Amino acid sequence: MSLKHSALAICSLILVGCAQRSEMPIRLQGFAQGTTYTISYFDDQHRDLQHQIDSLLADFDLTASLWVDSSLLCRVNSGADSIVNATFADILRLAVDMHSLTDGAFDCTVGKLVSAWGFGSSARSDVSDSLISALLPFVGPQPYVVTDSLGRLLLRKPFPETYIDFNAIAQGYSTDLVSRFLMQQGISSFIVNIGGEVFARGSKPDGSPWIVGIERPADNKYSAPVLQTSIALHDQSVVTSGNYRKYYEKDGMRYSHTINPATGRPVEHQLLSVSVIDTAAWRADALATAFMVMGLDRALEFIADNSDDPGTQAVFFIYADSNGYSTYATETFNNLISSPTH
Repeated sequence: MSLKHSALAICSLILVGCAQRSEMPIRLQGFAQGTTYTISYFDDQHRDLQHQIDSLLADFDLTASLWVDSSLLCRVNSGADSIVNATFADILRLAVDMHSLTDGAFDCTVGKLVSAWGFGSSARSDVSDSLISALLPFVGPQPYVVTDSLGRLLLRKPFPETYIDFNAIAQGYSTDLVSRFLMQQGISSFIVNIGGEVFARGSKPDGSPWIVGIERPADNKYSAPVLQTSIALHDQSVVTSGNYRKYYEKDGMRYSHTINPATGRPVEHQLLSVSVIDTAAWRADALATAFMVMGLDRALEFIADNSDDPGTQAVFFIYADSNGYSTYATETFNNLISSPTH
């Protein structure tokens, strides 16, 4: 499964600069979930909401982050706790729903394999066939939450060894969380970017849309970002999952951070990145990861099979071929393209 949290945001999305205008947005930036965030919004009251947003994100980290040892998620995974809160239960419910929708391509129980391959918070293991075989039985069966007689939410894991990883949905969920907070403050024009998970609301005061860029595949993790295309967002989220910046090399082989829950190994296909547009960042986040697991052909079959679901239809693929790479955009995605670059 795709892991997007790191000390440096590995997002494939960069905000395109705003045009000059008389009213300037309030800009905030900070750190959360092992990555960075940037927020721009227009507010008639000119409020600085940095403290409230930092507090909101810090509380969220204490629930769902694998990068905070004292978080509820870490305590659950270690067996130190089984009582969860409503936010944890909601994220788990959404994750399990996505597992079902994608026929297991999205799987929040893949955490031990992600860690074993060195893409979690622990050091890389010497991954062998026997280690993968030992870990795979704990991947797939989904945990669930029940309510006890005291009204407490209790997590039930199919195996004590089941290790839950929300990394492929949590950043999107937190993007939605911050977006809802801004709307509750009466702010109707903003863009939130948490580690590359972006949600844009409304338009700028001059009526122009929020523009978000999608990065061209980089030669390696150190390459400077270059735009492939850009899209106009209005009350929508866009999330990109890619393999070309998060990987490690050993004995001449490059190992992707996207782990296939079915095989326990990094994916091996030509798909380099997937960008998904949806009305919810958590869903775009999860689908982008699932498509990276599926690969191009299977992902396109999934989109065709779910043509009655608007949330699965606006997708942009970049894949390797004999010319280096090529792109494919669904018709719904093409309608949002602002200014393609060549």
